[in-house]
Amino acid sequence: MLIISRDGKTTVVTGWRAWLAWTVVSVLAAIAIVAGAALLLGFALTLAIFLLFVVPLAIAITLIMSPLRGPR
Repeated sequence: MLIISRDGKTTVVTGWRAWLAWTVVSVLAAIAIVAGAALLLGFALTLAIFLLFVVPLAIAITLIMSPLRGPR
């Protein structure tokens, strides 16, 4: 049973229409949750790639270039 109150009027949806409404809402919620999880996974992978490759590369370049700077 699905109860909808709008503009002071209450509508009760029962039977197959209620099942259909809950199914549609559930599928849309599942799609939103999966899309959010995929987005967060993409952010996490991007950060991991940055930390695994860019940071050590920057450290290596700094160590290689430091003798070329000359005395302080």
